[in-house]
Amino acid sequence: MTTTAPAPAPDETPPAPPPAPLALLRNTWRGLTSMRTALVLLFLLAMAALPGALLPQRSLNQRLVDQYVADHPTLAPWLDRLQFFDVFASPWFAAVYLLLMVSLVGCLLPRTAEHLRGLRVPPPPTPRNLGRLPHAAEARLDDAVPAVEARVETRLRGWRRLWADEAGGVRTVSAERGQLREVGNLVFHLSLLGLLVAFAAGKLFGYEGQVIVLSGGGQFCNTGILGYDSFRAGLRVDGTDLESFCVRIDDFTATYEPNGQPASYEAAVGYQNGADLAAGTQEWRTTTIAVNRPLRIDGSRVYLLGHGYAPRFTITFPDGQQRTGEIQWRPVDQATLLSEGATKFARPGVTDDEQRRTSQLAVTGLLAPSSSGGAVVTSVFPALHDPEAAVDVLRGDLGLDDGRGQSIFTVDRSGLDTGALTRVARENMRPGDEITLDDGTRVRFDGVRDWVSLQVSHDPAQAWVLVFAVFALVGLLLSLSVRRRRFWVRLTPLDGASARVELGGLARTDRAGYGEEFARLRAELLQDRRPGEGPEERP
Repeated sequence: MTTTAPAPAPDETPPAPPPAPLALLRNTWRGLTSMRTALVLLFLLAMAALPGALLPQRSLNQRLVDQYVADHPTLAPWLDRLQFFDVFASPWFAAVYLLLMVSLVGCLLPRTAEHLRGLRVPPPPTPRNLGRLPHAAEARLDDAVPAVEARVETRLRGWRRLWADEAGGVRTVSAERGQLREVGNLVFHLSLLGLLVAFAAGKLFGYEGQVIVLSGGGQFCNTGILGYDSFRAGLRVDGTDLESFCVRIDDFTATYEPNGQPASYEAAVGYQNGADLAAGTQEWRTTTIAVNRPLRIDGSRVYLLGHGYAPRFTITFPDGQQRTGEIQWRPVDQATLLSEGATKFARPGVTDDEQRRTSQLAVTGLLAPSSSGGAVVTSVFPALHDPEAAVDVLRGDLGLDDGRGQSIFTVDRSGLDTGALTRVARENMRPGDEITLDDGTRVRFDGVRDWVSLQVSHDPAQAWVLVFAVFALVGLLLSLSVRRRRFWVRLTPLDGASARVELGGLARTDRAGYGEEFARLRAELLQDRRPGEGPEERP
């Protein structure tokens, strides 16, 4: 007897596991790029942005931050250590933002490729036993298989269909519908990723600046950062290549409720865009801007933020020379627009440095747009009904020539203690009043003019933000409204003039609403037969 040596058994030794560091990296990447992790990071990003909405931010208003620190001396230092006053520039916010972007990219790109491959895959074949499906029906029709097949083909127009032949002349069709649900889901998440990229691009290449312009012809030109009172540039903006345009404030109108609450701010403006400036035209385009109704020009938006008052003082020196000063005073009471400030003058025609330094004048104090009329100047209404100013006239060294920066709203009063400054007058003044100083200098209060606060915002990605927001909304609607479902039909010939028709249906996602659709399909394909008349339906 001849024996044959058994064939060697295949090597069933499992492959060696990857090294521990590689396994850790692989598992970390899989966890980071899962949709659950992306949703958690999105929730964390929303939670991280809450302090930026609830607490004052240094990038928006340093004065409000200082006031919050003064009001909460115990809590504010801890919040400052956690960078809650600079939320959107903090490392922990940037870390969540970056992790979310990596998670979305790693999650969506493979899903998108897989979905595109799935669109080319035909529907699955018809199951052997359709009666086991959640929705099923069966009936005998007095129609031949070709006639029923034509009716099925007509009714399932718009479905992805796959016809097949089985033994005995049986014809089957597998139909599928609702692929737009996954398309909408992917569009929503890809648009969310696009929004994050657009926001990041706006922070990199955008800028924002604020400037105060006097009403009645005051102008501002966007030619450089020196024209702004405050300027916040993006990381890739150096301020040397700003879009050129000019804005002129022709008139300003503020209306108030009887309780002093602002009802509306509106400014009539003229403007010239970059093409107008390049052409050297003297004509100005006119429009009106208001709160939340900005001027859009050359990719930038000019917002009207608020307003205040600028008193005008004329100084007549003993030699007859005059100087007029008109500069904004800042509100210290937003309810009544009681304002404080300082209008500073240097004596003209003085060549001696020491005399020039010691003869500078400052008119400083409080301005009430609607004075109460008492001995102490207070304001009772924010509109300019009865202006009155309580002024101190200071003479001496104001530091105008020492090259150091100083506030336009205040005077360093430490000079009163050292003798560098002297208070030479203190009075309450109404428009037209005049004060004569000890050396013959006259100070006249001429009147008050409005000023407006403008904010120029340039964001080159704002159009993309709108596009991605619209696509995100469309994708969300598709993913919520479209249902994935499958439908099968088996046609079995009984004789030359009749056929048995089996139907089956399955919802790939939520089954809500598919029962009604299956009932309509059954009624049309089985000619609304009742169970006693032939079809046998299983709920």
